[in-house]
Amino acid sequence: MEEVSLIKSLMLIQSELKAPKNQYNTFGKYKYRSAEDILESVKHICIKYRTALTISDEIVLIGDRYYVKSTASLSCDTGEVLYASAYAREDESIKGMQGSQITGSSSSYARKYALNGLFCIDDTKDPDSTSTHEKTPEKENKKEVKKPDSIDSELKEALTGISKCKDIASLEEVWNTFTGLWTNKIFVDEIKKKKIYFTTKK
Repeated sequence: MEEVSLIKSLMLIQSELKAPKNQYNTFGKYKYRSAEDILESVKHICIKYRTALTISDEIVLIGDRYYVKSTASLSCDTGEVLYASAYAREDESIKGMQGSQITGSSSSYARKYALNGLFCIDDTKDPDSTSTHEKTPEKENKKEVKKPDSIDSELKEALTGISKCKDIASLEEVWNTFTGLWTNKIFVDEIKKKKIYFTTKK
């Protein structure tokens, strides 16, 4: 087999990799792919191009919050290494989860986005992927959300972030940052309304 550079191998892997969205979020009603889905699809391609894929995690303190930093690395016989990293913030608490489960959930999320970065996978989570907003945007925009008298600090932070979003990219960043709120109706509805605004404004 002709020896090629690692960057060339990566380009070939990226062009061949197909990682279908086999998972389904019943709350948000959208399909998505997990880190396991990506790994299952890419392993045999890495073998084909004589490359090795590894993923590592570390806990880092940024400000006063802990994050899981995951790094996906692709290497070959020549010693070349290419890598991409992603972060996921650990929630202080999630109902029904122990500390180790929270860390594990953050790790899975960070690993998936590290793999996305390395293999150029567009895995934008669309919280309203049913696309009903394209048919009835006026109805969606007029929808009122009842907010409870007491909102926890993370939700307040998330809603502030949404209000400051200037485009779809910044809105996606807020969505991907507050993973612990994906099942929170207030958060999801505000994301939907903001996305509708960006996609329907002229």
